[in-house]
Amino acid sequence: MLPKLVDLGPLPIHTYGALLALALLTAIWFAARLAEQDGVSRSLTWDLGFVVVISGIIGAKLLLVIVEWDYYRANPGRLFSMEFLQAGGVYYGGFIGAVLGGFWFIRRHPSLSFWRMADAAAPAVALGQAIGRLGCFSAGCDYGCPTSVPWAVTFTSEYAHRMVGTPLNVPLHPYQLYESGGAFILFLALWWGFRRRNFFGQIFCFYLMGYGTLRFFLEFFRGDIDRGFVFGGLLSTSQLISLLIVPAGLVSYVWLRRHYERLNRGVENSRF
Repeated sequence: MLPKLVDLGPLPIHTYGALLALALLTAIWFAARLAEQDGVSRSLTWDLGFVVVISGIIGAKLLLVIVEWDYYRANPGRLFSMEFLQAGGVYYGGFIGAVLGGFWFIRRHPSLSFWRMADAAAPAVALGQAIGRLGCFSAGCDYGCPTSVPWAVTFTSEYAHRMVGTPLNVPLHPYQLYESGGAFILFLALWWGFRRRNFFGQIFCFYLMGYGTLRFFLEFFRGDIDRGFVFGGLLSTSQLISLLIVPAGLVSYVWLRRHYERLNRGVENSRF
């Protein structure tokens, strides 16, 4: 692990932040490249990407506060701390925020179709996740549970322990690498299917079903206890959301498939 990419004393450059920035820029660049194949200018996709990033950050922070409500209710001043500013937030909150922000932007640009842009975004998001989780690994956050498997990782950085509570000198599942690898495989599958799709929205639906399934099962390998749980600890918050987005992706897929002829005929004038 490498929590600090460059140590500048009071203002270090954290590896997590650098990789997160790289993930966001790479995702927008790749989405713009795919959207251009569907006739959308790259500049418009970059504008959309900026809105999506801002709304995604807001959503991630909001869900973080909801998940850790007792802590922030007892310590409201922490909402204005450097700790809160540096916290990445909860991914699903960011995802929901990004979708809402993207929908808001597209509604104000008649030339864009929500489902067409969602298809371009889906592989890009998976690629961004693959890069971003490497940042989590470097920081030691979102760590795995104790294990004796041969590929277990052991963190030793006191700085990471102070910043994010990483357990030290304990063999752990490299959860961050599991999700990074899974997200990259999902990215390759979605990219392969992009030009072979039968209707707009198909790739986005595959992302919902694919990532939701991946995240649900990988959550069993996580060891950080502050990520939020429901039903008396039976499921993590992310697992609950996964159980919602997988059927949402399936229902959307069935609905879009039944209506793809109508959507494709009116794609240039469709706001949906």
